[in-house]
Parts: sequence; structure tokens; C-alpha cells
Amino acid sequence: MHFGETLEEDRFRECFRVAYEAGIRTFVTSDVYGNGRADALLGEALAGIDRSTYSLVGMLGHDFYEGQRQGSRGYPRFTDPELRGPEGYESFLKMACEKSLERCRTGYFDLVMLHNPDEAGYTSEAVWQAMASLKENGMGQRLGIAPGPANGFTLDLVYAFENFGSLIDWAMLILSPLEPWPVGLTLPAAEKHGVKVMTRVVDHGGVFHDDIKPGHVFRPGDHRSYRPAGWVEHGLERTEKMRPIAEKHGLTMLQLASIWNLSQPAVECVVPTFVQEAGEGAKPIEEKIRDLAAMPNIRFSAEEIEQIRAIGDNTGCMMLKGASKRHETSERPDEWPMRPELVELAERYALGAEW
Repeated sequence: MHFGETLEEDRFRECFRVAYEAGIRTFVTSDVYGNGRADALLGEALAGIDRSTYSLVGMLGHDFYEGQRQGSRGYPRFTDPELRGPEGYESFLKMACEKSLERCRTGYFDLVMLHNPDEAGYTSEAVWQAMASLKENGMGQRLGIAPGPANGFTLDLVYAFENFGSLIDWAMLILSPLEPWPVGLTLPAAEKHGVKVMTRVVDHGGVFHDDIKPGHVFRPGDHRSYRPAGWVEHGLERTEKMRPIAEKHGLTMLQLASIWNLSQPAVECVVPTFVQEAGEGAKPIEEKIRDLAAMPNIRFSAEEIEQIRAIGDNTGCMMLKGASKRHETSERPDEWPMRPELVELAERYALGAEW
């Protein structure tokens, strides 16, 4: 999936078996990954395993059935007005969910999430009624929202929690000890509205897997090569300051990052990206999977949480996606103008005025 070495499909499938045998019981997929191929490989890997013994998370949102890929932007969201109006949302989601379930060889998702939504995904009653229909039809036992792939969407998420919180069970957000901002601002609102949080990229692009070294050369096309120069070295410098806390508790660095996330309000699940890095000295991907599975069930103290957060503090380090005062029109599906109700919301939740 454009990270590190490309795995042969047999090894890719075997990684899920390794995870299951090590004790991992939650698997996350999106229909747009490989235009359905990731779904299919996951379904093949889990074939024959008692469905009641694991949770399956599916994500829907991009229309790769009728939409045309738009370069680095990927496929359009199903809410793109050039594809359909609100009256077509429910039929599209039903079709997409049925096809994803068929590829995954199952009759239901334990959680089905709205993937990479545009502004409509945070504001449209029609979108969330269409999502609710998936639950009503038994295709998804729980519903969620999964912004991305860049960080931000803070005010949009809180707005969605306030307006559709009765439907939203989970949110999947970007969070790690090296990227506590801005999601840290969203967590109290998630807790208030009873939304559980699944955190992705807890490994911070592989830094917490402890096999990326200074000067690491990423293969052409690796998504991480688009990050600012020096991000690996900057991350490693900070993780070394966290290492004494990991050693105190007998943890690997991935386990430290995961437990820090799980020590936050509303966070109940962590989803690292497992990557088979290129080059000598790279850990086998199977070892990384077992590392997560071996994580002890502990939480950090308030003092340790703050100590780690202060080391990794990234406040203001990036341009955020979603609603922003810097936009006057919506020119991209992940950026749009600020709305007055979001300014009011920011004030009410004490989220600052820099948006």
C-alpha cells in the first residue's frame, strides 16, 4: 500500500493469521484500498476463523465504481455533486457496503465508518441517515467517522458529534506521542458525546517501530517521502527522550506510544501501520505485529502522560485540513471555508481562535 517493501500476497494474508494467533482481534479495512483488493485479501486470510471471535471494521466513502481517480487526490467522495445528490446517498452506501462485505466474506461489519468525508460528511443529515440505514439493515452493528488522511477537522468533528452523536459510536483519528495536536483538542468532546476513539498512525510513520534510523532512504513512491525533510531525525531525537519511561515499564517504543494513546480520554483502540521497511536491519513485519499483541494492559499516570506529551508537542506545526478561515471557497474535498457556527463552537469548547 505504498509503504516500504511490497509484500507478496501470500505473506500479506499470513500477516493477518500471525496477528490473530498472537491475540489481536480487531481488523480494519477500507473498500478503496487497492480498489477492493485489501478487502478480498483480508477475507481470504480470515476464512475459516470463527467470525464471532474477532471484530471487523469497514470504511466506505470514496466512489471508485463510477468516479474517476483524480491523481494524488484519489477517487472522489460519493457525496461529490457531480456524481449524485443527497437522494442517491443511501443507495450508494448500501451497494458499496454489500460489495465490501462480499469481498470480506462476511455478512456484517462490527463497525462501519464514513471514510475521508468531505464537508457534507460532517454536516449533512442525508449522509448520516444513509449511514443509519446500514445499521438498520444489519450490515453494520456500529457506525463511525474516519477523517483523513491528513490531520485536522477538529471543529468539523465536534460539530458532527453535537449534531449526529446519537448515531456516531466511534471516530478514527490520527494521534501519537509525536502528534498530540490537534486531536488532543477533540478528545474531551468525544468523551462528552460518548464517542469512542480509535487512533491510527500511532507508530508515527514507523518511527515507534524502532527500525527507522537517521538518514533512512525511503523507496520511490513511499507515501512518507512526501513529508518535510528531517522528520525522521526530528522524531527520533524526541523518542529518545521518551525511552526512559518505556524502559521503566519494560515496554518497547511501539507499546509506549500505544499505551500513551490509550491513556487519553475516549481512546479505546490503537491501529498502527505495520510496514516492512526496506534495507538491512529492518524488523520483519511479523515481529512488529507480535510487538503490539504483547502490549501489557497498563495505563500511564497523569504525570507520565504530560511528560510524554510535552516532549512530543507539535502544536501549530502544520496546516490543518477541514474548516479554516484561510479558505473563501471549497476548492478541494478536504478543505472548506469557516462557518459562523464553528467559530461559536470553538469559543464554547475553548478550542482557540487560530482556525
